Amino acid sequence: MKGYRYSYLYIARINIVLIMKDLLKKVFRFYYDGFSNMSSWGKKVWIIILIKLFIIFAILKLFFFPDFLKKNFENEKQRSDYVLDQLTPSNKSHD
Repeated sequence: MKGYRYSYLYIARINIVLIMKDLLKKVFRFYYDGFSNMSSWGKKVWIIILIKLFIIFAILKLFFFPDFLKKNFENEKQRSDYVLDQLTPSNKSHD
């Protein structure tokens, strides 16, 4: 056994990495070919979808969902205590 340089686990790990790289290449190639062969109408629709997603997740978050915890609490301890109080039910509300 002294002549073997790598263990079986190391070789298996290398094989898994190579399989994952090959799978990622195939998935990328699939989508790349699909989008490059798409009609101009389909490309316009995808541009509209991406713009809508950007508006929903970026712009609306900035203007309509401010960071409540950073604005109202000074440090992480106060923030975590507030979240814990909000998530755990208290016995006073059930009496």
